[in-house]
Amino acid sequence: MSASLTLPRPAAQAAGHEHQAQPAAVLTLSCPQASGIVHAVSRFLVEHNFDITEHQQFDDTVDGRLFLRTAFATAGGPADTAALAKEFAPVAAGFGMDYSFHDGARPKVLVMVSKFGHCLHDLIYRWQTGSLAADLVAVVSNHVDLRPMAEAAGLPFIHVPISAQTKPAAETRLLELVEAYQADLVVLARYMQVLSDDLCRNLSGRAINIHHSFLPGFKGARPYHQAYERGVKQIGATAHYVTADLDEGPIIEQEVVRVDHRLSPDQLATIGRDAEALALARAVRWHAEKRVLLNGHRTIIFT
Repeated sequence: MSASLTLPRPAAQAAGHEHQAQPAAVLTLSCPQASGIVHAVSRFLVEHNFDITEHQQFDDTVDGRLFLRTAFATAGGPADTAALAKEFAPVAAGFGMDYSFHDGARPKVLVMVSKFGHCLHDLIYRWQTGSLAADLVAVVSNHVDLRPMAEAAGLPFIHVPISAQTKPAAETRLLELVEAYQADLVVLARYMQVLSDDLCRNLSGRAINIHHSFLPGFKGARPYHQAYERGVKQIGATAHYVTADLDEGPIIEQEVVRVDHRLSPDQLATIGRDAEALALARAVRWHAEKRVLLNGHRTIIFT
C-alpha cells in the first residue's frame, strides 16, 4: 500500500476527538548539571510572552545531568515550536542541552493486537472519554478476532497475517500503514509476535509494548501458569519502549498486585489483565504528554 492512497479514518475522531482543546506546548531537555539552567529557560519563555503552566526537573547526581520538562501556553494560539527551537539554540548551546519543543498536539496512535482484547478495549475507552491524551487512528492485527471491537469503536481494522515466510513482507506492510496513517506512536497491545531488529530500530522511541510480568521473568507462553507453579506472591505488568533486545527496552511503567496461594491460574490471569491495561494506558498517556525522558537505558518520568 502506498502512503498516498486514501485510507479509512476513525469515525470517533471525525465525531470530535480531533477538535479537543489544544494543550500547552512543552519543552523537554537534558544537559550537564550547572547553575542558571532553570533561570535561562524561564527567562526565555517569559521574554516570548509565554505563561509557564507546569515545571518539573530532576537532578541526577549519579550521572551529573539535569532533566527538565516545562509546559507553557499563550492566549495567542498554538506556539510555533519550530521557530522557538531555532531561537532557543543559543541558550541551549551555552549549557550543552539536548532539547525539544513540542506543540501539544495529540499524537496519533496505531495499535497492534493479536487475540487478547483487554488492552485494546481499555485504550479505546480512554480515547473515547478523552483521557488518553492521544488519538487512536487504526488497529492492525495478525488475526481477525478483534475486528468487531475495533470497528464498533469506528476504527479501521487492518488484517496483516504473518508467518515465518511472510514476516519481511508483513513488516514492510506495517511500516506503510504507520506512514499512511501518520502514526506518531505504535502500541503493541498484546501483539504476540516478535518484531525484527530492523523494525525495532525503525520504530525506536515511538513504539511501546506491554509485557505480562516484571521483566525479565516468566517469558514465553502461559505466563500466569508459570507464576502459579512458582507460587508467586506478586504479579504485575511492565510497559516499555520496544528495542531489538526482546522485552528489555527502557521501562516506562510497572503495575503490581499482591496475590496468594488461593488464586488459580485463571484468576491470576484476570488480575494480570487489569495490571497490563493500567500500566499500558499510563505509559501511552505519559509518552503522549512528553513526560518520558530517556537517560541511557533508563527513563525519567515526570508525572
